Amino acid sequence: MSHTADDELAPWPIKTTRSVGCYPIFSIRTDIKTSPRTGSDHGFYVIECSDWVNVIAVTPDDHLVMIKQYRHGSGSVELEIPGGVMEPEDVSPVDAAIRELREETGYEGQTARLIGDVYPNPAIMSNTCRTVLIEGCESKHPRALDPGEDIVTELVPLGRVRAAVAEGRVSHALVIVALYYFDLDRAGNTRS
Repeated sequence: MSHTADDELAPWPIKTTRSVGCYPIFSIRTDIKTSPRTGSDHGFYVIECSDWVNVIAVTPDDHLVMIKQYRHGSGSVELEIPGGVMEPEDVSPVDAAIRELREETGYEGQTARLIGDVYPNPAIMSNTCRTVLIEGCESKHPRALDPGEDIVTELVPLGRVRAAVAEGRVSHALVIVALYYFDLDRAGNTRS
C-alpha cells in the first residue's frame, strides 16, 4: 500500500492529564487528547512504568544463561532470560543489565552492548524494554535475589534456544523479542 501526504499521522495534543493510581511498580494516568483528524476529544489510560532491561548472557562454551521463575500474572513457572527494572542509579541500560545478571545468576561477562529496544505495549504503556548482549559470561559471584524472587539458573545450549521457543518452554513475549534481536545480531544485522 502506498502512502500519500494525506496519510501522514500527527501526534495527538494533550488537553489534560491526571494521575488515577500510584502503585509500587507502576502508576496510571488518564489523558484527554484531541484527534488531529476529527478535532474530537478522547480519553486514554496510560500505564507509566520504569524502563526495563533484558539480558542475553552467553558463556564461552556457547550456552545461554537463562532463569526459571514463577510468574504471578500467568500463574506459571517460566523459562526466561535475566532482566528487570532499570533503577535510578543505573547510568545506562548496559549498567542495568550487568547488575541484573549478577544479582539474578551470579554471572559476569567480558563485553556488554545494547542490541535492541522495544516498547512493551505502546498502546497503553510509556516505557521501553532494552536488550543487552553480554558475552564471555562465567559464574563468579553469589546471587543477590530480591526478597520476592525465587530463581533457578539454567544453561541452555545456543543450538537449543529456538527449539525452546518452538516447544513453548519460552513463552514470555519480551524474552522472545530479545532472542530475535540476538538472532539478528548473530546474522550481522547490528545496531548502527
